[in-house]
Amino acid sequence: MTKMDVVVFFDVDNTLLDNDRVAADLKSHLESTVGAVANQRYWALFEEVRQELGYADYLGALQKYRVENPRNTHLLEISSYLLNYPFKDRLYPRALEVVAHAQQWGTAAILSDGDVVFQPRKIECAGIGAAVEGNVMVYIHKEDEVTDVEHRYPAKHYVMVDDKLWILASMKKAWGSRLTTVFANQGHYAHDPGTLKKYPPADLQVERIGDFLEFDFETLTGAATGR
Repeated sequence: MTKMDVVVFFDVDNTLLDNDRVAADLKSHLESTVGAVANQRYWALFEEVRQELGYADYLGALQKYRVENPRNTHLLEISSYLLNYPFKDRLYPRALEVVAHAQQWGTAAILSDGDVVFQPRKIECAGIGAAVEGNVMVYIHKEDEVTDVEHRYPAKHYVMVDDKLWILASMKKAWGSRLTTVFANQGHYAHDPGTLKKYPPADLQVERIGDFLEFDFETLTGAATGR
């Protein structure tokens, strides 16, 4: 296997970008803009939408809140806040260096879940889309789309870097030893005790995304197990 036979996929939220910090900033902004009660209602709707769709949809939750509060003029400002949020400031340290590091072995690409408006904008505004030269995929449930992913990015070996163990486990089941899973131990999902007990460990783990820079080609491809 040569270096050009590898595709390295990166998740976005809490892998390259601190999405927990984005959510915290939004909560603070909502509290100051519309008050505590409205803030709590927005996040209740956010969870309803997440359960319904299977992914986070910040704008979708805002639309649902608007239906309940059609005369609240603050919602336009909140929409603008979300769309113009400084996502580049929320990249983890050395995140784009990590992408460049992976590109020396082959193709680096984004493999993310999310809605069709906010998630792509986040990726673009953070500079991530440009860093991976436009190799961006956003699915509803990416772990269910490995056949489509493989069709778009054929390779002998894949690497998936993600903060969610269940996604890594699902993709490992599909690709076996053709996939090296790398667990980014960042964000609230990564530290959930129930998840850590339920799913097997990844092939490799980084405590922060910048640690990925320590991997060389042989370490990364050689770590893949068949489970």
